[in-house]
Amino acid sequence: MFSRLALPLVLTILWLWPASLHAQSEALTEAFQQGLSLYKAGRYEQAIPLWRKALELGEQEYGPVHATTAGLINDLAQLYRLQGRYAEAEPLYKRALVIREKALGPDHPDVGESLNNLALLYQTQGQYSQAEPLYRRALAILEKALGKAHPYVATNLNNLASLYNAQGRYAEAVPLYKRALAIKEKVFGLEHANVANTLNNLAELYRVQGNTAEAEPLHKRALAIREKALGPAHPDVANSLNNLAELYREQGKATKAVPLQKRALAIREKALGRDHPSVATSLNNLALLYKALGKDAEAEPLHKRVLAIFEKALGPDHPKVASSLNNLAELYREQGKTNEAEPLHKRALAIREKALGPTHPDVATSLNNLALLYRAQGRYAEAVPLYKRALAIIEKALGPDHPILAHILTNYATVLSKTGRQAEARNLEARAKAIRSKRANKNPPR
Repeated sequence: MFSRLALPLVLTILWLWPASLHAQSEALTEAFQQGLSLYKAGRYEQAIPLWRKALELGEQEYGPVHATTAGLINDLAQLYRLQGRYAEAEPLYKRALVIREKALGPDHPDVGESLNNLALLYQTQGQYSQAEPLYRRALAILEKALGKAHPYVATNLNNLASLYNAQGRYAEAVPLYKRALAIKEKVFGLEHANVANTLNNLAELYRVQGNTAEAEPLHKRALAIREKALGPAHPDVANSLNNLAELYREQGKATKAVPLQKRALAIREKALGRDHPSVATSLNNLALLYKALGKDAEAEPLHKRVLAIFEKALGPDHPKVASSLNNLAELYREQGKTNEAEPLHKRALAIREKALGPTHPDVATSLNNLALLYRAQGRYAEAVPLYKRALAIIEKALGPDHPILAHILTNYATVLSKTGRQAEARNLEARAKAIRSKRANKNPPR
């Protein structure tokens, strides 16, 4: 699953500016307000020309290095990021940050906002090491300036938790999500779209950890809030539909998941365009559903389209490119096309090790899948060290009772059986069985 959305608030809102700044023209006010209405409706592409116009007018009225101009620059950058136009967003975020630091001082809340948003851009592009120090600096600024229970602090906590989630640092992510959720529920109420954002992300973390019983009600609550607060065609609704569909797919409920994923795809294509990374996420997950239903002929062209979108939008070394390569390779492997699958799996593994680090759970997934391919080719000696490494990674990252661990144990046991190591194989099978039994009791069928 690719989508772990962590949307920052648009902090610069024209009508909340200090009275001393209300000399702006009616044209500036009108352009900004019209763009804001489109932004709230998820119509980002239509909002861009209006906020470009607002920025041009703001530069004329306040000058190019005024704090008010920085707010307009920040908001335009937000639209570019949401459209997947990262190369256009980055210089704007950086420009806004420089202006704010100079005009307002390094500890002003608006500086914290700029740091948070630049960090989110880096996170979206898989540049995790660049994102974390910006998030941490933003959090320190916002907590000091606004207090630890402010909604902007909650936004930053949510985004830092999302970064930890992407890095497989789940134990660090959970308390941040819970703290962010408590702040948002107290400030906004239980039915606000900002509450839904953190519910969605906490649910995704539980899903990754295999806690489907905890994840499902949170995803359903997030979806209901978003549909009511944002309307049925908003991109955030598509995000909830996508994530709930993924939960159902992992529970073996592919038929139940397909209509949710198709609806998510339709919303995203209309709102974001056919080549947006979020569209690729829905295409990828729909392809996985088709594969689960035995519809390989429908899955393969979707996987290829996903790979093309991600490579173009994010570059050839992004973790989402690795996920796409992995999924296409798995389709080929299961079709017996091992020669086509092997280079894709090796490339996915190399990307993940470089981008995520050698102990990330996604690295273990690639190791397991490459080992499965070697097993299919009878290359058992090459498979064994891959399984050993995958087991060590998953047990450390996800704990000794995770269902992925059981899956890898079973795969490793099969290879050991093939090489005459029957006693070891039986021990691994027994351990896998115990994990599955424990998980079944924890997450009963619904």
